[in-house]
Order: sequence, then C-alpha cells, then structure tokens
Amino acid sequence: MSTEKALGASMPQPQPKGAPSAGGRLARFFTTENMMLAPAMLVLASVSIFPFLYLIYASLMDFSLAIDNPTFAGFRNWLRLVKDPLIFQSWKVTIVYAVTGLGLELILGVGIALLLYAAPWGRNLFVTLWMLPIFVAPVVAGLLGWFLLNSSYGLYAWVLQQFGVHTDIFGTVATALPAVILIDVWEWTPLITLIVLSGLQSLPTEPLEAAEVDGATYWQKLRYIILPLSFRIIVVALLIRSMDIMRFIDTIFITTAGGPADSTKIIGLRLFDVAFRFMDIGFAAAIGLSMLVVTIFLGKAFIRVMYGRE
Repeated sequence: MSTEKALGASMPQPQPKGAPSAGGRLARFFTTENMMLAPAMLVLASVSIFPFLYLIYASLMDFSLAIDNPTFAGFRNWLRLVKDPLIFQSWKVTIVYAVTGLGLELILGVGIALLLYAAPWGRNLFVTLWMLPIFVAPVVAGLLGWFLLNSSYGLYAWVLQQFGVHTDIFGTVATALPAVILIDVWEWTPLITLIVLSGLQSLPTEPLEAAEVDGATYWQKLRYIILPLSFRIIVVALLIRSMDIMRFIDTIFITTAGGPADSTKIIGLRLFDVAFRFMDIGFAAAIGLSMLVVTIFLGKAFIRVMYGRE
C-alpha cells in the first residue's frame, strides 16, 4: 500500500480544465535570457524609439519663432516637402549620385573580389592594402580629394593640365559631381570587395569540382555557378551601401559644400542646411522622415530581389 502511495505521489496529477499552466505567460516572459537582454533593450529603446517619436512630433511643429517654444503647424512642413523644388532637385542629385556610385562600386568590387578569389598567392597582402581606404574617416577622404584635385596645387589637377585640361574640378558643374562620386568609389569599393570575397570563400566546392571534371571553362563556372551562388551576398553588399550613401555627407561637405549651383547637394546635405543653417527644425524633421521612408522601401526592395530567386 505504501508503494502505491509513493508511486501516486511521484506521478504528475492532472490539471483541471481551464486552469492556468505553471507560471503562465508572465513566467515565460521573465526567463533568464529575457532578463539578461532587458538592460540592453531598454538602452536601445531610449536611444532610438524616443528620438524617432520626437522626430515625428517635430515634423508637425513650427520652430521658426522660438526653438524652445514651438507652435503647432499641422502638416504644413509635409506640404512644403512635396512642393519645394529644391527638395526635388536634391533627390535627383541623390539618385544620380547613388546609382552611379553603387554601379561603379559593384562592378569594381565584384571584379576585384573574383580576381582575389582566383589568386594563387599574395591574397592576404593585397586584401590588407586594399582595405586601407575603409579605415580613413570620410572627412579625411574629402580633404585628401580636395588636395589632390584642387586646381591650384592638386597633383591630379596638375596631371590633367599637362594634357590640356584646365578647369576647376570642384568649381565646375559638369565635373563636381563626378569628382565626389569617384572619391566615394575610392573609399567604399573595398567594402564591397570584402563582403563579396567573404561570400566567395564560403561557397561549396563540390559544384566547382564537378564542373571542372565536366570540362567547364572559367567563364562557364563564373556564369552558371559562382555568380548565382554569390547573388545574395552581392545584394547584401548593395543593401549596406545604399543605406549609407544617402547619409554620409562628410566628403561632399568638405569638397564642394553642395555646390556649385547645388549640383552636388544630395538630400542629406539639404537636410543639414535646413536644420543647422536655416534652423528650420520642423521642415528638417520632415525631410529626415522622408529619407527614412525611402531607406525602408529600398531595403524591402533589395530583400524582395534577394528572396525572389527562390
């Protein structure tokens, strides 16, 4: 009898229907993992969610009379955003700047990554030297470009003058935007190379070995195996750069400050001018939110392209 009681006590007793489970949802929430993550999540929320909510609030206010005592403006700043021709001009410059820069960085970055992937020796040394521009601050890159392309004492400007090209590169509308694009390409193409090369080195070797056994040429392996398998990592590299290219204004600010005639004033630099030169905080907040919306849609488009090949 005592044995039966002991077995009955050790066996789990059935719970009545509708009774809450042990601990319930609250107990499942206060797990060790969640409690360890809670401080970091609170800090992240305080430095991201509150500024985002305040940005929405600022876009509905008018700070022109007093920054510390704004007045409600409704959707006036958003209407200005739609009607202002300078905003459309900045977006047009941004599109040209981003598409041209990303295109050149993609072609050069992927091409150099493929060369390094096939290199039999010297890969680590070349990668180390090729990555150096990434560690240069954008302000320093802008200063370097300014000193090299300055029409008075720049080395590259002097070389162009020897071939009969006498022009102020940063002071001419036709050459200012291509110059800042090339500076951006010089600094950030190594990032594309590094990401793509990491993806190439993680490719499975079985398809390439099978293609070699079947007598496939390098171009056939590149077209039918290497590039299709590397497609997602290339899209990730473009996604990272596309999210950065609208925000980084350091190089343009140092070299041209948006000129001449606003030919290099991308939307990020326009936001800087509206916020800190004209002190129109409400309109600047609306511009910043519009940039956020464009970035989100751009990211979703890249993700759709990435997973659309499945």
